[in-house]
Amino acid sequence: MQVLIVNAGSSSLKLRLLDGQDQLLVDRELVPSGGKFDPDQVRAVLTEMPGIEAIGHRVVHGGEHFSEAIRIDTSVEAALELLTELAPLHQPAALAAIRLVGELLPATRSVACFDTAFHSTLPAAASTLAIPSQWREMGARRYGFHGLSHAYASRRATEMLGLKRAWGLSPRLVTCHLGAGASLAAVAGGRSLDTTMGFTPLDGLVMATRSGSVDPGLILWLIQAQGIGPGVVREQLEHNSGLKGLAGTEDMAQLLEWVSALDPSAQLAQEVYLHRLVAQIAAMAAAMGGLDGLVFTGGVGENAPAIRAAAASKLNFLGVEIDLNANNNVKPDAEITAPRASVRTLIVHAREDLEIARQVRELLEN
Repeated sequence: MQVLIVNAGSSSLKLRLLDGQDQLLVDRELVPSGGKFDPDQVRAVLTEMPGIEAIGHRVVHGGEHFSEAIRIDTSVEAALELLTELAPLHQPAALAAIRLVGELLPATRSVACFDTAFHSTLPAAASTLAIPSQWREMGARRYGFHGLSHAYASRRATEMLGLKRAWGLSPRLVTCHLGAGASLAAVAGGRSLDTTMGFTPLDGLVMATRSGSVDPGLILWLIQAQGIGPGVVREQLEHNSGLKGLAGTEDMAQLLEWVSALDPSAQLAQEVYLHRLVAQIAAMAAAMGGLDGLVFTGGVGENAPAIRAAAASKLNFLGVEIDLNANNNVKPDAEITAPRASVRTLIVHAREDLEIARQVRELLEN
């Protein structure tokens, strides 16, 4: 089955066509104009993609009701619209792409694949927030995100390690999706047991422009004592925090150049980034009672050997040690474990498109 993968973000629309053997036939990325996708551009790309048998859309937030891939219809679209406030950067773009591609290919079956679905296996201890019951009944809980990436990375790492995937058994993996957005997942036997993002994709690690976890008391102080409106607070935490807020750049490659030049703000930003990353890797390992494999994926995870090396050096106590020569020279998919390490470390190329195609075929063929 040939599957069109539609990955709509706030700054791009990625369209990929995979054949029945997951070979990439066409790969296009479009930049929206004025925040909107150009129908003529999308139509032109689709003419380059004959033989589309199904469409898989990446959707960031599935809320409480969507814990697996689902055929898209008007009721599903309406339900996704209600989740926009939980993922304001991502959900509107996904909905716009669903509607546009649906208009251009009305007879083709479309499936929504959710970044939250992989984390639907979180135990109650990990997903429950310690807040009043009426808030929890409104749907306030930890959902987790980047699930499509974590699902693929953990499956690919298991193949590379040659370990059997079975609930309750090895491998115990921490998958590190490090890009503009960043999150970790504790994956045991192919199931997510914990993750760093929570109710929204703003939680957890330090990211390119997002703050990651902050004390909720700080938010209250900014709004109540400093008179800063909630919309401004959200804008600053989403778009002007993280690495950008610390060092003035959201680009990790640029940041590392400034670190090499001994720029103090860049050095501090790297230290803050690594402090949160290492602490949360250890927390993920604790959630599983140990660690068998550490997996790096995403733009930073795959392309920043300095970040991998610095993180690994602080995780020796868990049994992590990497081969520095391999770390500096290999390309994904690859293993960079040092000979005497008890935890194996891998770099996996992010392929959410393969995970989406797998879910689409599984749903439609079964």
